[in-house]
Amino acid sequence: MSNQIWKFHNDVDTDQIIASQYLLLPDVEEMKQYTFESLDPDFAKNVHEGDIIVAGENFGCGSSREQAPSVLKALGVKAVIARSFARIFYRNSINIGFPVIVCKDLYDAVKDGDMADLDLSAGTVTAAGKTFTCTKLPEYMQNILSQGGLIASLNKEG
Repeated sequence: MSNQIWKFHNDVDTDQIIASQYLLLPDVEEMKQYTFESLDPDFAKNVHEGDIIVAGENFGCGSSREQAPSVLKALGVKAVIARSFARIFYRNSINIGFPVIVCKDLYDAVKDGDMADLDLSAGTVTAAGKTFTCTKLPEYMQNILSQGGLIASLNKEG
């Protein structure tokens, strides 16, 4: 099933994903309506379950805040596929069970609004009539994602 691509630039920081003033809200459900407010004020209203974010280098740089991947997950975004990620954003995403995929060649081949098919287990994304090989997550990370995050995974093991 194809999903819409939302394309963002290099160096998208956590404050652009969810601005710091919204961290005062009681929970992620209330925060999610402000996702990407400074870059696309209508993003939260228009994104659909299963849509994919494609970005350039260093996605999720800036402050360490678990709310950044959490609002994306809460909105139903299937994954972020980027050329590279800030390490703490990548780690926070895996910890909450939100897929983050490195794919060097996808960014230049797609535009905002294109459709894509992501196969997490194969480590591929098909878009613009072409299949791109992405960095495949190791099996243990795929297990963490499929169980809903690190805590849920540890609870199932324990």
